Amino acid sequence: MQQNDYIKLFEDFNEVTALIIGDVMIDSYIWGKVERISPEAPVPIVAVNKRENRLGGAANVALNIHSMGARPVLCSVVGNDKKGDEFIQLLEESGMDTSGLIRSNSRITTAKFRVIGNKVQMLRVDEEDTGSLSKEDETLLVERFEHIIARQKPGVIIFQDYDKGVITPGLIEKVVAKANSMGVPVAVDPKKNNFLSYKNVTLFKPNLKELKEGLHIDVPVIEKSELRKAASQLREVIHAGIILITLSEAGIFVDYRDDNEKSTHIFPTWVRSVSDVSGAGDTVISVASLCLALGIPAEEIAFISNMAGGIVCEKVGVIPVDKIKLLKEILKLRS
Repeated sequence: MQQNDYIKLFEDFNEVTALIIGDVMIDSYIWGKVERISPEAPVPIVAVNKRENRLGGAANVALNIHSMGARPVLCSVVGNDKKGDEFIQLLEESGMDTSGLIRSNSRITTAKFRVIGNKVQMLRVDEEDTGSLSKEDETLLVERFEHIIARQKPGVIIFQDYDKGVITPGLIEKVVAKANSMGVPVAVDPKKNNFLSYKNVTLFKPNLKELKEGLHIDVPVIEKSELRKAASQLREVIHAGIILITLSEAGIFVDYRDDNEKSTHIFPTWVRSVSDVSGAGDTVISVASLCLALGIPAEEIAFISNMAGGIVCEKVGVIPVDKIKLLKEILKLRS
């Protein structure tokens, strides 16, 4: 791709609707300053100067989609509780569609509380229900998905799985079958519980830890030959079109077929100041999915999404990618 191709691609993101299915949550932050240790226990005392709630989990994918200029539609379940009210309010304040949300009387809304002292995360407390959806809630969610895909014609469907119970094998099977019948690409950011349930999807993006856990294998060294073997083993089970494996500071690996010939490539992480890796995976799947919707080559999908994941690591906390900054960095590298 040439510079003008990237500029056109980023303009075309504005025309994409992305349907995101997955576990949503509130990321709550307590920001403060640490100057002393508690006399009660060997722990730092954080003097609070700011509190903040942000959209998290699959909702952070929606934020990333939104920040790239595309239109996200979030399909998920929240509790019929105060945190659920706060989540919907945050979504509305961000200017995003709430029509895909189900309110459940049998689940609480997931919330993660992070304490940040002197710009460093010191503690996280999770409040959640990780059991599978009730049959009633799963049926409602499938009906809501079918309504959205029929009315809004998404260009891509994203599964954002955090093992909190919203995504079930039955839901996966129904969504993938419907998407494939309509020619809508499906991208997946998996977790352990449903790892091998995502069969016949277009793009599958585990990180290295998830790959090892999901396949019960060891990858002794991050080398193309070892990753290629792991990707082949994975493809034999789930039959995914493109496999992206994020490698943290080592970059990203892509495995795909080009004219029936298997191709693989590793893109390194560009040197930058890393402050916090929280949410980087959300950004990678978001940008990769938008590229997938627009049909660009797999190597370019890996290159662009790898750049996007690196950019969000420069900031503390879970934040969406900066579209303008991302394009500028890509054009600089491709000049």
